[in-house]
Amino acid sequence: MIANPNDFMVEGPACAPATVILAHGAGAPMDSPFMNVIAAGLAAGGLRVVRFEFPYMRRRRESGQRAAPDREPVLIEAWRDAISKQGGSARLIIGGKSLGGRIASLVADQMNVQGLVCLGYPFHPPGRGAGARIKHLAAIRTPTLIVQGERDPFGSRAEVAAYRLAPAIRIVWLADGDHSFKPRARSGQSEQENLQQAVAAVIEFIGRTTSIS
Repeated sequence: MIANPNDFMVEGPACAPATVILAHGAGAPMDSPFMNVIAAGLAAGGLRVVRFEFPYMRRRRESGQRAAPDREPVLIEAWRDAISKQGGSARLIIGGKSLGGRIASLVADQMNVQGLVCLGYPFHPPGRGAGARIKHLAAIRTPTLIVQGERDPFGSRAEVAAYRLAPAIRIVWLADGDHSFKPRARSGQSEQENLQQAVAAVIEFIGRTTSIS
């Protein structure tokens, strides 16, 4: 693994048939336990995985002080810059955890990437109805995979069933999972199982999307 907090974390084979760029969620960095598990699983599956941090998270890492996420135009520009630095759209899948995946979904069509992966999409703030965060999902053209916990407070299975989403979007539901895919103990499902299912779903999706075996 190559680690540089001011640039990228890279793992997986350099000759991989596809590169996956992942951005973190709003509250945790690119090397959070969740991101580490997902990245390691995808790399073990033969993919090249690249992680980066938004400017506010880099500032937090450097200063040790928490800060709110950057405004949306800054986050969008960070995604465009990351895609450009990784060579453009060829064999490129973009996405990430929550905020990272949502912002990726705003640039996917514009940047002509091959696929989009959202790990816990924040359809709406907890306790509030859906709004601007889903409007573009009705028309997105990029092949998209959303991996979502069934009881995610940012968009549960019951809530998402009522949304109008584009045909390009496929959703994989994780049993009893929350926003980080963790189920309740009484469900009989484990967090590890849900994370493994998430990784497997992403690998399968990328294999079909990029026509790799």
